[in-house]
Amino acid sequence: MIFVGLTLAGLWVAFKGGWFWAVIGGGAALVAGSLALGAIRRTPFRRPVAAPGVVEVVEGAIRYYGATEMGGEMPLRDLAEIRLLRLDGRAHWRLRSLGGEALLVPADAAGAGALADAFTALPGLDMGAVSAALAQIARQGDAMRTVWRRPG
Repeated sequence: MIFVGLTLAGLWVAFKGGWFWAVIGGGAALVAGSLALGAIRRTPFRRPVAAPGVVEVVEGAIRYYGATEMGGEMPLRDLAEIRLLRLDGRAHWRLRSLGGEALLVPADAAGAGALADAFTALPGLDMGAVSAALAQIARQGDAMRTVWRRPG
């Protein structure tokens, strides 16, 4: 809602008169629009906490501290593949490293929303496709979808 207000304010300034105000207002509207698009794409990552454990993204590494499941750490530079799967009626991220190790992170664990920001640092990742896969797997039964593979 804030981004809509900022976009409208930018457009108001753009139509105030003159090329200077048009450039300033148009730039503000473009920035607000791109921020709104990013917020919309991160919406599926924001879920109520329903799984045990905590997710942290610290210094380029994803850490999952599991309460009832095995936890672990996976550096972003070592990620080879991200899959989204549904286990026992719950969405999970399966992160696989270049060495073949895997880390299973519930999508509704505390702090799992930080994964959206971590994933955007990966080369060639389409955040729109990741968000769509997360929204789709929440509606379907047992399924698995690869959402990213390291290029090359």
